[in-house]
Amino acid sequence: MNKVILMGRLTRDPEVSSSTTGTTFARYSIAVDRRFKRDGEPDADFFNCTSFGKQAEFVERYLKKGTKVVVSGRLQNNNYTNKEGQKVYDVRIMVEDIEFAESKNASSDGSFSSGSVSSGSSNGGNDFLNVPDGLVEELPFS
Repeated sequence: MNKVILMGRLTRDPEVSSSTTGTTFARYSIAVDRRFKRDGEPDADFFNCTSFGKQAEFVERYLKKGTKVVVSGRLQNNNYTNKEGQKVYDVRIMVEDIEFAESKNASSDGSFSSGSVSSGSSNGGNDFLNVPDGLVEELPFS
């Protein structure tokens, strides 16, 4: 099984191109914070990602440097010999699914703000919707 799931921020704006067959693809990299950090070691790891087709168009349209995303996909080796005759080792995430990991407002100004969800009553300033009285008994997971 070859499956990877990562959450991080884009390190630069995506580069979008088309192949000779007309398939659109987007290349970008994400920085993933390390959970445990030792002195002298980097705070994050950087992963190169590639999306294809409609997903590449989505990436081009909605993602930019700093956007926090969750990607899932598979690892793929892309090893080759460059013009100087040196062997180059490259591992890339071939993205199968991509989702936003925070709201648009949070990514632009650093503070979290829930989306424009209307529940008919105020949520009291927190990020959860209020459940109307009497509905709790009907919920299957309460």
